[in-house]
Amino acid sequence: MTGTKAGGPDFSSASLPRHLVRGALGFGALIGSFALIPAVGPVSLVLLPAGLLALRGCPMCWTVGLMQTISRGRLKRSCEDGRCTLTVAGHGKGHSTSVASKDHSTSVAS
Repeated sequence: MTGTKAGGPDFSSASLPRHLVRGALGFGALIGSFALIPAVGPVSLVLLPAGLLALRGCPMCWTVGLMQTISRGRLKRSCEDGRCTLTVAGHGKGHSTSVASKDHSTSVAS
């Protein structure tokens, strides 16, 4: 896990196909670790750490990373004077969405 420019955690991968492969391996190992218990016994639980490692800790971390991977380069977040906005990369400020402000209200600007 690395930090993003905004200081939050970064669970994304270098590319979408790489992230999807990590997800398939991770979820496959998690499911296999429990599904194989009747066939091979508790030995199948050795797949559990491998699945968690592929998912970078938890299934939710993988899901957050998927959203980060998909939105990388498409959205830009900027915060000024306690007001944070999301803008679509390559567009002007006319296409911004206010995400949070000091009074915790949200609004959309067009």
